Amino acid sequence: MNAVEIVEVGPRDGLQNEPQTIPVEEKIALVDALGAVGFKRIEAASFVSPKWVPQMAGSAEVMAGITRAPGVRYMALTPNLRGLADAEAAGADEVAIFASASETFSHKNINASIHDSLARYAEVAAVARVPVRGYISCVTDCPYEGAVAPGAVARVAEALFAMRCYEVSLGDTLGRGTPEAVDAMLSLVCGVAAPETLAGHFHDTSGRALENVGVALSHELRVFDASVAGLGGCPYAPGAAGNVNTRALAQYLAAAGYDHGLDLDRLAEAETLARAMREGA
Repeated sequence: MNAVEIVEVGPRDGLQNEPQTIPVEEKIALVDALGAVGFKRIEAASFVSPKWVPQMAGSAEVMAGITRAPGVRYMALTPNLRGLADAEAAGADEVAIFASASETFSHKNINASIHDSLARYAEVAAVARVPVRGYISCVTDCPYEGAVAPGAVARVAEALFAMRCYEVSLGDTLGRGTPEAVDAMLSLVCGVAAPETLAGHFHDTSGRALENVGVALSHELRVFDASVAGLGGCPYAPGAAGNVNTRALAQYLAAAGYDHGLDLDRLAEAETLARAMREGA
């Protein structure tokens, strides 16, 4: 049976857009519940300024408070050298840097051009003591520019790999990518990067995330990001829904003959916590 890894991003990508303040203790409980599910990687925190993403305040406390499950790597998002230092001090097993294939989105999201953001991330990657993962936002569509050219995605991917990212996650941030657009994008990106170094990150705004996963599987991608209970969205992508639901992805993969290695009963416990957090219970 073919193995596919699901990377759980709910505690970061899932929670960052929730409007109500979520206590650190609840975030810790969610990460701990997810640690029992069988994930190899959990994105647990973000060391961006709380001024820009208030929900991620307290990330150091979250990292300090979690019970680290054997065999799980706990990831953190880092926008700059300060974020890297804080993430490493908090014990992150790896860090992620995030660029965009859309110039306008780059300015809206991180207040920097694509060129300047990549220069900043090169500094981060050069001194990081832990593995560095790259994200690319808006790989098919941008909320401000519309369709994004596959060549723009390939150029950013090449730049991230050149600064020693071990993997690049390709994000349909708006969640409106069609299978045809995903196919065109991957056809070009897989020409500059090996499929085993790429991950798919599909939001489900238009209900086509699983179709897009299927396209990515046909291009030999075997890593996909997902969010428990479908939590999420992006503060700088108006209208974007959460990343593909972890359970839905696991069931889709199993039906297609892929082994995801997750305990769905344990996942149900984490889903209960995630839904309560969303409802403010």
